[in-house]
Amino acid sequence: MSKEFDVVVVGSVNADLVVGVERRPAPGETVLGSDLATYPGGVGGNQAAAAARLGGRVGILARVGDDGHGEFLRGALADAGVRLEHLLVTPGPSGVALITVGPDGDNSIIVSPGANARLAPDDVAAARDMISSAAVVSFQLETPVPTVLAAARAAADAGARVVLNLSPPAPVPGELLALCDPLVVNEHEAAFLLGRGSEERFETPSAMAEALLERGPRSVVITLGGDGALTADASGVVSVASPKVEVVDTTGAGDAFTAALCLRLAHGDALDEAARYAARVGAAAVRKPGAQSSYPTADDELPL
Repeated sequence: MSKEFDVVVVGSVNADLVVGVERRPAPGETVLGSDLATYPGGVGGNQAAAAARLGGRVGILARVGDDGHGEFLRGALADAGVRLEHLLVTPGPSGVALITVGPDGDNSIIVSPGANARLAPDDVAAARDMISSAAVVSFQLETPVPTVLAAARAAADAGARVVLNLSPPAPVPGELLALCDPLVVNEHEAAFLLGRGSEERFETPSAMAEALLERGPRSVVITLGGDGALTADASGVVSVASPKVEVVDTTGAGDAFTAALCLRLAHGDALDEAARYAARVGAAAVRKPGAQSSYPTADDELPL
């Protein structure tokens, strides 16, 4: 049966405050950077915007503050085509990410959760009709884990596919992992979930993917940056290559990958097919500065 939404995102919305630096400061050191740039962001907001820009029917359950950042973030999501009936307003500050970007395009990020920390299970209950109307529901961990678990349960009960991006890495209950199809992690997040020393115990990303499957998720995707990704499920492990592009800024590229993955899964693609498309979208996103501002549209030509 056709669903009203391809993807519903339950997660964070942040204002990204970005400064370019020649090198990151050592403890106690001050370095000069570029002019401050402000972009719409947050793992949840990025995923929603990316999926909508690719032509998806997308809704979001999130909270912003009643400040100027909140108005800015609402406008950006609306411009991307995201449905905002459940983008809620909380008294106080919106979430903010402080981001430094080096000359190689890699970034370092500090997140102040703000309103994201107030997203509650009661909000999930109020948005249950939207969640039940989605083919895929995507989650991250910039909002409280009890809220994520409540929403994942609601999604699973409605027959939606549950996708969890373990970002930022944090302990999660086994019940949540068991609902994931897939669990999406980068190598650092995979190592966190597998425990101390896992990068030494598992010599290859393939071995890490198989070990993650043993933790309970129905399927796993490990993103490998410029090296692509791995998918793993009961049928085995598949390697997915990434197009080679000139990197300008990696901010939000992983979110673009996950959004594209969710959208293609909602359209019925197999996991490895969805990951191949997602790798192309992720590669397109690193070619421009910012997160949402770098995301391709459905009409853009993706790198091969």
